[in-house]
Amino acid sequence: MSTFLDEFVESYSNDSKYALDSRLMSSWYPKRVREKAHGSSMLELGIGHGRTVAYFSEVFSNHVVIEGSEEVIRRYKKQFGEENTTIINGFFEDFETKERFDCISMGFVLEHVNHPITILAKFRKLLAPDGVIFIAVPSATSLHRRLGFSAGLLSDMNKLGDGDRKLGHLRYYDINSLREDVASAGLKEQSIEGIFLKPFTTEQIAQLNLDPKILEALMVVGIDFPELCNAVLMEVTN
Repeated sequence: MSTFLDEFVESYSNDSKYALDSRLMSSWYPKRVREKAHGSSMLELGIGHGRTVAYFSEVFSNHVVIEGSEEVIRRYKKQFGEENTTIINGFFEDFETKERFDCISMGFVLEHVNHPITILAKFRKLLAPDGVIFIAVPSATSLHRRLGFSAGLLSDMNKLGDGDRKLGHLRYYDINSLREDVASAGLKEQSIEGIFLKPFTTEQIAQLNLDPKILEALMVVGIDFPELCNAVLMEVTN
């Protein structure tokens, strides 16, 4: 299974066609999580590009990460080291601990797993009293997908493209479907916000060579428009 997960590693490299999206979002939403979070312990599901792990390792004194791919772990350690973080090589479904965490981060996880409700229900049990889970998922209703659908370039806003499959995505979410999964797992929504108000495709945005201040503004303005953003960030509790 670890070998299977390793097949997706290159899609998360800095040379990926989605590297711009990844850099913007993975540099942005962890800061939003920290502003909302409390306590000193975090359990994080997955390493991904490594940026969130490196960031959270600096702001939580107890930081534990579960990662199923040995290759992803190797690359993370080579780039960032492993100080202040306990990395566990294993699958989310198999993880067991008696420890309870103030925060659990599921950043771009639920679109990858076979049974997202099962994952949510499993990890809610690992929350400390008053603990919080932060969920980030890609959105089917983002502005650029709406425009593509309206222009006849996208037949179904929930349809996965070749790029999604290369990233190991199994589904898109919209706000309603995310709320349904959260409620089915016995969790309660506390807040929701947008991540990256994305008006055009990644390639089109790259060609525009936008000022970094504009890219930052697309993150800031997007907070209040989750239904139009490239992704959503939801805060949930027991």
